[in-house]
Amino acid sequence: MANIKPAPADTRAGEDKKTEVHHVPAENRIEHSEVVGDGILPMVAKDKVDEFGGHAKVDPKEISLVKRLDLYMLPILWIMYFFNLLDRNALFNAKLNSLDKDLGLQGTEYNTLVGILNVGYIAGQIPSNMIINRVRPSLYMGCFCVVWSIICTLTFLAQNFEHMLAFRLLLGFAEAPFYPGALYLLSCFYTRKEIATRMAIFYTGNMLAASFSGLIAAAIFSTLDGRYGMAGWRWLYIIQGTFSTAVGVASLFLLPNHPLKTKWLTQEQRELAHNRIVADTTEKEGAASPWKGLYQCVVDWRTWVFVLMYNLHLSSVSFAAFLPTVMRTLGYSTNITLVLTFPPYFLAAILGIVMSWTSGRYNERTWHITVLKCIVMAGFIVAVSTTNIPARFVAIFMFVPFSFGINNIMLGWISATLSQTNEKKAVALAICNSFGNLNGVYTPYLWPDSSSPRFMQGFLSCMAFSAVVILTVWIMKFALKRRNKQILRDDPNAISLYVY
Repeated sequence: MANIKPAPADTRAGEDKKTEVHHVPAENRIEHSEVVGDGILPMVAKDKVDEFGGHAKVDPKEISLVKRLDLYMLPILWIMYFFNLLDRNALFNAKLNSLDKDLGLQGTEYNTLVGILNVGYIAGQIPSNMIINRVRPSLYMGCFCVVWSIICTLTFLAQNFEHMLAFRLLLGFAEAPFYPGALYLLSCFYTRKEIATRMAIFYTGNMLAASFSGLIAAAIFSTLDGRYGMAGWRWLYIIQGTFSTAVGVASLFLLPNHPLKTKWLTQEQRELAHNRIVADTTEKEGAASPWKGLYQCVVDWRTWVFVLMYNLHLSSVSFAAFLPTVMRTLGYSTNITLVLTFPPYFLAAILGIVMSWTSGRYNERTWHITVLKCIVMAGFIVAVSTTNIPARFVAIFMFVPFSFGINNIMLGWISATLSQTNEKKAVALAICNSFGNLNGVYTPYLWPDSSSPRFMQGFLSCMAFSAVVILTVWIMKFALKRRNKQILRDDPNAISLYVY
């Protein structure tokens, strides 16, 4: 057997290198090895290999590594995401205070404020993830967290539509690096069987932010509205922005870097973290430059199927920006309306973890997404068919939790399928997320106030988007199934196959 060839931890753009393989101590090896590049990759001790090459963890050192990742990496990313969503969505709750009146908003100007954030948010994601392999993620993402937090805090100064438009545009640019960067970091440390569950735990930051944002806003509006001559929505921006600034400063010291350069891992753990992801990647290739990673991603037709799938899915979740407004059609006061947004999002957080765990446990994607989308569509049908309060409340509990239960399964599928190089994977996540968020430019206009209380245009559009998502999911399943057969024809001993 060939000797293991340790590779240097650092890579540089443009160099044509083989896949990096690092030495793993003898006690972590099993009898078979996999050839990667010009070296031999010792597999971490595992068993219970499924049909796609996914392994259950049995080695105590690998189990210890994953627990350490869960303890150190997930919490800081979760807290950052929580405040990321609070800062971004403050506008939605501000509308229930006196935002419209104070800024003199007319016609569709509020809808424009909702959509303009996505211009900067979309434009910044792909360039950001192209360079994330060439910088320290802890410093890079932490600094941007501080910047967006300061912008959020200063939004209380807005006096008219133009001021708020500028703040929202800047906020979009500042927030752009975080979400795709966080997804990429998670995919660098967790395997295919682990990633969806960790993304779901991470995504509960979104769900709980959505749940608690109404409660936080209600508390601020009821206690500070008019204090020192400032409306409650201005206090909302000041308080949330101040707390998120503190989180940004803390993240500079707590975020991980790449597996081989993370300080709170031992050298042995760094090598183990790196090698197990290499072993878990289907059709792994050598390192690439950022531009080559972009090229690899763009010419892979599967990227664009995933882009369409994710864009339509996020389009079908466009109700989120208007859920407080939809809730208000139930006839309750502003404070009660804000409180009622808590339960469906809280359930979404729990359901997202459960569904992602089962998806990872059984390495299954297609039926999970299909069944969840069917439940969501049923909820849309109920919501558009009646204005009966109990029926609509049940509908909300159908389309909110089950919609957000899909996100992490889909993102984990994308990162695992388009991961032949780290650069390609990073760009793929950014492309899918940025093009997916194009929905934020046009979907706000599907929910005009004039369509209240039924919001037929919005709900019917979401139902159509969901139906096409199901179609794209099955197209991808058959494509990956066919590719797996080709891989096995070329190499009957191939272990790692595409999951669908």
